[in-house]
Order: sequence, then C-alpha cells, then structure tokens
Amino acid sequence: MHSGKIAVIGDKDLILAFKAIGMDVFSADTQEEAEKLVRKLAKDYAIIFITEDLAQQIDQLLMKYKTKAYPAIIPIPSSQGATGYGMQGIKKDVEKAIGTDILFNKED
Repeated sequence: MHSGKIAVIGDKDLILAFKAIGMDVFSADTQEEAEKLVRKLAKDYAIIFITEDLAQQIDQLLMKYKTKAYPAIIPIPSSQGATGYGMQGIKKDVEKAIGTDILFNKED
C-alpha cells in the first residue's frame, strides 16, 4: 500500500532544496546506490523524483516500474543541469499513447 509520500533521490546539493520543503530526501552518488534506493522506496512512496543522471544509469530498472501504477518515478535535472533524459522519456510515452510526436513534431 502506498501512501502519498514523495521521495527525492539525487546528489547532496540538489536534495537539500527538496528537504527544505518537507520531502523525504536520499543521497545517491553511484548506480548501485540509486538502484538500492529505488527498490527500497518503491515499496512505500507514491512518487519518486530522481536526478536524470542517476535515472539514465538505472534505465533498465526504471522500465520495470513504468508499467505499474505506483510509484511514479520522475526524472528531474540534477544540480549540474538537465541532460534531456527526462524529456526523452515523456516524448516516448506521448508517442506510445497517441502514435505520433505532438511535443516536438520533428523527425529523428
């Protein structure tokens, strides 16, 4: 059973801002740390924000959660800036849902 809890996984610089607004924050610097945290937090959290750089490293694991209602795992830019990984995921989801790219409308 998932509560309405929200977690943030990322580098120490980024997560401090989320902690200040009351979210549960977890520091991860490596792929292994990120994988362990996602597996653990997926049991109790409805939403997990994870920095794009970490999300990219654990893409295969995140794909397993994509078909489940909970948790919603959402990539966000790290303190180093955006990589584009999160937007690519949204683009793929929209294309899958409606069959065309309405967000960018350009050929790859």
